Amino acid sequence: MSLIPEHFETLYFRHACRGWYRYPDSVVRESHQLPPGRHGLSRSFVAQNQRERILAAVADVTSAASYAEMTVEDIIVTAGVSRRTFYEHFENKDDAFLAAYDAAVAQLVERMSQAVEAEDDPVHRVSAGLGAFLDFVGSEPAFARMCIVEVLAAGPAAVQRRNATMRAFTELIEQNVRQFWGERAPPALTAETVVGGIHEVIYTRVLRGEIRELPELLPDLTYSALVPYGGPEDAASERLRLLEAAARADRRGR
Repeated sequence: MSLIPEHFETLYFRHACRGWYRYPDSVVRESHQLPPGRHGLSRSFVAQNQRERILAAVADVTSAASYAEMTVEDIIVTAGVSRRTFYEHFENKDDAFLAAYDAAVAQLVERMSQAVEAEDDPVHRVSAGLGAFLDFVGSEPAFARMCIVEVLAAGPAAVQRRNATMRAFTELIEQNVRQFWGERAPPALTAETVVGGIHEVIYTRVLRGEIRELPELLPDLTYSALVPYGGPEDAASERLRLLEAAARADRRGR
């Protein structure tokens, strides 16, 4: 089950990266505003809206500056809420950052799990999960910077969260590998090595500002992930399939 509200993806990531939000009854306002006056919105909706705008602001601020430079004032100005409202939801900027990280990663894990479960072939499951990861991160620059780079500067609790996320990705690979390859699967450490290597590749590109280009890495990263399990032949075959699919999509987009 997802740890975030059903409409979180629309509000959080669209607000963080594209700056829009649609209110009920087609009343459209700026992303940091609620309808003025007696809008008729429930107290719970208003509180949830405020919380989500704060989470979005955390991603905005950390992607524009850095976690170390981020202040509560930056967050409340970006979110369009009062200082009092901020402290009704969070103790400090650390608390807000952890909440934003948890919600974002929950959505990412859900996307990856859905992509993997939609495939029956073990090779396609690997590339589908990795593709969902790259598409999600590549389309959300604020998320990428916050959860891949700035999390390492956000203190011990944030680093623990990041390590737990890495373990979750490792377990996702290991579970699928054991399911399909059984005793032929390589040692469990292999999955950890694969996840660590992929993370390092993505980390360096996020630092270089190459976030939008991340989905283009899918064929080569899939090859690297599959070699320890299916061998170079299966890995090369899947890489070719992904390259051909990308080429077809590119021709359709012209």
